Amino acid sequence: MVYESVARKIWEFKSTLDYVDDWPLMSSPIPVLAIWTAYIVFVLKAGPEYMKSRPAYGLHTVLKLYNLFQVIFSLVQFYLGLELLRPTGYLDITCNEDPATKKKIATFIYIYFLAKLSELADTILFVLRKKQNQVTFLHVYHHSLTLLAVWLTLKFEPVHNTIFLATINSFVHVIMYAYYGLSAFPSLTKYLWWKKYITAMQVIQFVFVIIHAVRNYIYSDCMPSYVLFFTITVNEALFIYLFGEFFVRSYLRKDNKNTKTN
Repeated sequence: MVYESVARKIWEFKSTLDYVDDWPLMSSPIPVLAIWTAYIVFVLKAGPEYMKSRPAYGLHTVLKLYNLFQVIFSLVQFYLGLELLRPTGYLDITCNEDPATKKKIATFIYIYFLAKLSELADTILFVLRKKQNQVTFLHVYHHSLTLLAVWLTLKFEPVHNTIFLATINSFVHVIMYAYYGLSAFPSLTKYLWWKKYITAMQVIQFVFVIIHAVRNYIYSDCMPSYVLFFTITVNEALFIYLFGEFFVRSYLRKDNKNTKTN
């Protein structure tokens, strides 16, 4: 009966929490899928074709404002996440969610979803600046998966288990967007030697998320669904591989090559 109820909700696109359906972009998957499709078409086909015969846009002011916005937005998410985690001790999860707590959790996940939506602009800015080499499989897959996975989580399983992932990710994004914001100032470029450590932080983040998910899956009385657990662990493991391979290729091999050259 439980599985039939869940299947019916998914088929009918009814949220686990009824009020979530009233929030913008949440009543049906069509709007978010349309946005994602437009994103894929633009960054992989239409955008590069449009820019082929045009000079790259500078967008210096836009980059400064955009990254400042993302730093502030990520700080807000990090603070809200800590507030939700604090009653349980940051690492554990709560099973007995009263209606008020459930709404706070759902609201937090919705804010996180809006953040993932806004972060699609990362790739669009790459295209407009003719930095198509940065529009990699890793980049596009990461942005696509997080957007769609967070939408599905909010729609069908807005539970406390996901707060740790979103909170630690928001912290990493504070550092990452601060770096990109500072890099928009040419005079500060020589001080930005720590880019590779952001990638290292991302890999460490994925490891922590897997450990947290497995720990609570084994020891918690309110385990997440198999689908949510599988999505988190498998994709975080894939991210460890992809980001780790990028780190080795971009920094370790380059450092070794420079050492041999010198």
